[in-house]
Amino acid sequence: MTAPLPYTLLGATGLRVSTLCLGTMTFGQEWGWGADKQTSRAILRRFVEAGGNFIDTANNYTGGTSEKWLGEFVAGSREQFVLGSKYSLSTNPDDPNAGGNHRKNLVQALDASLRRLGTDYIDIYWLHVWDSLTPVEEVMRALDDVVRAGKVLYVGISDTPAWIISYANALADLRGWSSFAGVQAEYSLARRDAERDLLPMARALAMSFLAWSPLSNGLLTGKYNGTSASGARMATNSSSRNRPTERGLVIAKAVADAARELGCTPSQLALAWLYRKRQVIPILGCRTVDQLADNLGCVGVEIPDAVSARLEEATRIDLGFPHDFLSAGFTARMLHGNTAGFGPQDPHRTLTARSRQG
Repeated sequence: MTAPLPYTLLGATGLRVSTLCLGTMTFGQEWGWGADKQTSRAILRRFVEAGGNFIDTANNYTGGTSEKWLGEFVAGSREQFVLGSKYSLSTNPDDPNAGGNHRKNLVQALDASLRRLGTDYIDIYWLHVWDSLTPVEEVMRALDDVVRAGKVLYVGISDTPAWIISYANALADLRGWSSFAGVQAEYSLARRDAERDLLPMARALAMSFLAWSPLSNGLLTGKYNGTSASGARMATNSSSRNRPTERGLVIAKAVADAARELGCTPSQLALAWLYRKRQVIPILGCRTVDQLADNLGCVGVEIPDAVSARLEEATRIDLGFPHDFLSAGFTARMLHGNTAGFGPQDPHRTLTARSRQG
């Protein structure tokens, strides 16, 4: 890639972040599949050379190694990076308060992350996974406290139902607390579930949407192509939710065929499909510099309308109720009579004053 990555604003803030984010869950080999320290450093260097400044990690990634190495790598140039880390997942299985969304875990997890990262603040602090136990009021007040303390600049949320996020931001706006500037969720051509509620919510509330697993755990790279759902590659863990399905393999083949037509790799095409969506920032997770270099090439991939239409058709999901009911022509006619065809047609158009600012 010759041109540097462009920048975009994080949600309704003034913070400028690169339009691709580097995920560092691969920094460390404690989980049996990550990159060693030298390779991890080289991956970060290559991302920076491409113009990237947006980095994502978490307190539990590779047992804390990801944060430790990242802190070492950015030492001396910390200010040029937008560092994001997360809390929620347990760091001690025998301690009931070493995980969850509550204030105690937030405070102790944040302080431990700051020590590992070797910094006195985190640019964006993400709630990692909703625990279904902690009151929303406690979460938002506790997050606002660490912002006011200067330990965190912005807050975000990951892997949480859209209705909870919407309520949390409404509560924060009402109380004058820090609201979520971004949301993270799994999103790819192979898993488009976020289009039901999370992505429309992010657009309506002017939140950045960070897509994790944008290649669907390697499925969209084409590495499973040519195997059936009952093939040897899939028999290793029949209960795994990440196991390729027949539908997944069909989607992977459609992506590979379209990539061949466009003269790019399947990975580049799958990432380009996300990259060109409004407010979506793909999180790149790579174990080698070559993988990262290939992924960065998505910025230069143009997707013709005909190819885009084929991909949309091959990967389309059923939005279900109430979305299909609300988008039906007869519903619009019942609501607006003979004037149904006049006026805004997008059901997820701007809803709030905050989104108008974006």
